[in-house]
Amino acid sequence: MRTAVFPGSFDPITLGHYDIVERAAPLFDKIVIAIGQNSQKKYMFSLEQRMEFIKKTFENFPNVEVDHFEGLTIDYCHSKNVHFILRGLRNPADFEFEKAIAQTNRELTKDNKIETIFLLTSAGKSFISSSIVREIISFNGDYELLVPDAVRV
Repeated sequence: MRTAVFPGSFDPITLGHYDIVERAAPLFDKIVIAIGQNSQKKYMFSLEQRMEFIKKTFENFPNVEVDHFEGLTIDYCHSKNVHFILRGLRNPADFEFEKAIAQTNRELTKDNKIETIFLLTSAGKSFISSSIVREIISFNGDYELLVPDAVRV
């Protein structure tokens, strides 16, 4: 079974994330949207809220599931016997950052290769980021055009 892990904080999930998962869904038997937990990071939305946003957003995608983890993404992938990490790229800066992580992951998993699959975010959504959405929410701005319906609270 071809399973990919799409890791991130998803605080909150955006239409950019949705775009990546929607386009990747036909490529894999299963996609696990895995919410990474970082004890040093302060989140706007609780883990439970983020999981619920994602579950509702992808309720009509039978091959998409939601999970959470702490620690390294590659350790999570090993625990689930997954060999693909899915990542979205919005711009050249994302590429440089993600390339370094992907190369490190390959080096750390010599015996059990994990390949990172990159998809370019669609042009109309490439400007969207969770940090921008959080900033708009914090100032009571109109963020609804940037997130799936489930996040519109």
